[in-house]
Amino acid sequence: MSAVLLVAGATTLSGAVFVAVLSLQSLVAERRQAYRTIRALRAVEIRPVDIRDRELASPTRLRVLAPFYRAALKLGRRYTPSGAFENLQRRLLMAGSPVGWDADRMLAAKVGGLVLGLLLGAVLLVGLPLPLGLLLLALLGLCALGYFGPNIVLLNLIQRRQAQVRRALPDAIDLLTISVEAGLGFDAALAQVSRNSTGPLAEEFYRTLQEVQLGRSRSEAMRNLADRSSVPELSAFVLAMVQADVFGISVANVLRIQSREMRKKRRQLAEERAMKVPIKVLFPVLFCIFPALFVVILGPAIMRIAAAFGG
Repeated sequence: MSAVLLVAGATTLSGAVFVAVLSLQSLVAERRQAYRTIRALRAVEIRPVDIRDRELASPTRLRVLAPFYRAALKLGRRYTPSGAFENLQRRLLMAGSPVGWDADRMLAAKVGGLVLGLLLGAVLLVGLPLPLGLLLLALLGLCALGYFGPNIVLLNLIQRRQAQVRRALPDAIDLLTISVEAGLGFDAALAQVSRNSTGPLAEEFYRTLQEVQLGRSRSEAMRNLADRSSVPELSAFVLAMVQADVFGISVANVLRIQSREMRKKRRQLAEERAMKVPIKVLFPVLFCIFPALFVVILGPAIMRIAAAFGG
C-alpha cells in the first residue's frame, strides 16, 4: 500500500513540475515576443526629421503634382454621381483594367482636362482678335474636349479590346473543341487555351479559371466573363455553355456548333466591313483626290483659254 502511495505521489509531483516548467516557458516566450515587438516598433519609429527627409527624397514632379491631384480628385468625387462612378469602374473593367488606370485617376484626369481647357480658352479670349461668339464657342469646345477626352481614350481601348476578343474567339473555340474531343474536361481545355494563346481572350479565360478555383460555380464564372467583355459573340458562347452545363448536353457537340457559328459571324463581319469601304472612300476621293486631278488636267487648258481670250 505504501509503495502505491509513493508511486502516486511521485507521479503527481512530476506532473506538477512539468506543468510549472511549461507555464514558465510559455511566460518567458510571451515576454520575449513582447520585447521583440517593442524593439521592432522602436526601430521603425519615424521622427519629424525623418519624415521631412523622406518627403524631400521623393521626386520633385510627385511633390509638385500631388496637391493638384488630390484637389482634382476631391472635386471630381464631389460632383460625380455614384451611378457615373460605378459606370466608369465597369468601363475600366471592360477595357481590361489597364495598369495605372483606376476610377479615381480618371476623375482627376477629367477635372484636369477641364481646367486645362479653361486656361487655353482664356488665352484665346485674350490673345486672338476674333468675334466674341466664336471665342466663346472655342472655349466651350476646349472645355468639353478636356473633360470628355479621358472617356474617349477609354472608349477607344474598350473597342480595340472587344475587336481583339471577337477576332480570337473562333480559333479559341476550335482549340477548345479539339481539347475536349481529345478527352480533356472543359476546365482543363480552358486552361489549355489560356496557356497556349495570348491576348485579351486568353487573359479572360485565365481569370475565369481563377474564379472557379476560388469557389465560384462554373456558370457564375462564365457569366462574369460575358459581363466583363460585353462582346455579343462571346455572350452567345457563354449562354450556350451554361445551358449545356445545366441540361447535360454534350460539350463537344456544343463547341463544334459554336465554332461553326463563330466562323460564319466572322465572315459576315468581314463582308460588312468590305461593303462599307466604298462609302468611306467616297469622301476622301471627292474632297482630296478629285480637286488635285482637276487642277492637273484642266489647269493648262484653263490657262490657254484665258490667254486666248485675253489676247
